[in-house]
Amino acid sequence: MNEQRVSQPPGLRAWLGLLATLGPVLLVAMDGSVLFLAMPRVTDALSPSADQALWIMDIYGFAVGSLLVAFGNIGDRYGRLKLLMIGVAGFGVASAGAAFAPNPELLIAFRALMGVSGATLLPSALAVLSELFTDPLRRARAIGVFAATFAAGFAIGPFVGGQLLSRFWWGSVFLINLPVVLLFLLLAPILLREVRATRPGRVDTLSVLLSAAGLLLTIYAIKHTATEGPAAGTLAVGIVGVVALGRFVRRQGRLEHPLIDFVLFRDRVFTVAIITGLLPLAAWSAVAYLASGYLQSVLALPVLHTALLTLPGAAVLTATCVLAPALVGRTGKRSALLSCHFCIAAGLLLLLPAGVSGGTGWYIASTVVAGIGYGISFSVVADTAVAAVPTERAGSAAALAETSNEIGNALGIALLGSLATLLFRLQGPDLAGTLDETLRIPGLAPAVISDAKAAFVTGLHVVAVIAAVLHAALGFLTLRWIPKPRRGTGPHAVAAEEERGGVR
Repeated sequence: MNEQRVSQPPGLRAWLGLLATLGPVLLVAMDGSVLFLAMPRVTDALSPSADQALWIMDIYGFAVGSLLVAFGNIGDRYGRLKLLMIGVAGFGVASAGAAFAPNPELLIAFRALMGVSGATLLPSALAVLSELFTDPLRRARAIGVFAATFAAGFAIGPFVGGQLLSRFWWGSVFLINLPVVLLFLLLAPILLREVRATRPGRVDTLSVLLSAAGLLLTIYAIKHTATEGPAAGTLAVGIVGVVALGRFVRRQGRLEHPLIDFVLFRDRVFTVAIITGLLPLAAWSAVAYLASGYLQSVLALPVLHTALLTLPGAAVLTATCVLAPALVGRTGKRSALLSCHFCIAAGLLLLLPAGVSGGTGWYIASTVVAGIGYGISFSVVADTAVAAVPTERAGSAAALAETSNEIGNALGIALLGSLATLLFRLQGPDLAGTLDETLRIPGLAPAVISDAKAAFVTGLHVVAVIAAVLHAALGFLTLRWIPKPRRGTGPHAVAAEEERGGVR
């Protein structure tokens, strides 16, 4: 009976269910990057401080990343479809609130609520897809479409934001979510079925609180120090955050069913996979955020022109994400991971010739070359992580792979963005905390404007070099830690050898 169900091809309901599920997935990914081009407009309308501007950008990613594993467990216990519909409805309400937020504080709050809702979507959507596609081959293809959609959402977010901003006010980048939300809520009860797992144990509430509080307090201290300078109160907040994270890690070792199974990191292949999930997203989000400011504020390009410049890199990233699985099948995961890190490093370094007077060509070249690496990372991380661990731990490995993406997206803006802010504060004219705030000061002398722009470009260059060095280092770590497959007669021989070497 079970075997017959497994071999049964999916019908029209399954494919329509896939399409319905992809809408919220696209929104969750897109909202991680849609604000990159909108921030100058948000700054003009709401006048956030430098600290608040960074929180507007990355509170969403922190909320998603810190709650992803917890909501995966909650969905297993209480029902994936139920949690998915609650999350989509909450996402729609938060999007409407963000669109009409009258001040930076409320915008940050609604972005956080969007992140909490978004954390319910990814694990639940994957589980629902697994119910729709019971045949392993077709399920793999459906999950591949899911991954490509998620990658495309990150890639096209800035372009979609730019298109909307060229016609409407800044809140339109959030209102675009509402039609997709309403359509999903109408179709989901018809096309999708409830999914529950028999995962043992309960969600450890203290672990959720420790991880979320630790991340937020630690990053707050880093960002506030970068924008305002060191202070005793900020240092105390940072210490509390680090202590909370330390308690979280220790607690996971004592729990029978931990929120994050840190034992998995004893496997070197798994460790490389998770870092590969985190670091490229950190580099991409930070550089994309800073590059949007470079194009609009330094080069003074219109928002629509800026949006069009993001298209080549977005197209390459999405195409690579679709084509990468076939490449991995022929060359093996080791070669794919090496290509990922060295392409990203090379692409980031192409930003260095971009200067105050021009650099759009270098920006396009950078996004195209780095886009190859980003696309590979989106495609191979989850599969590499899951294949590196025992079958009974595959669920934990997949959750960690998803979490590493979201945390990387948030950490990039928080840490590398804060570094760029600090450099601007130290090297700029010291009139305001950000370039946009400085340029809004009336009566600035041309020399002051030039100094401010040069300081911003310096921050962009330093961030690009640091991210490139980290990727090159991870590439060399991949060379050392992941075994090289022996030569065989074709792609099947490569796969078989990687299976024996631990890179399955």
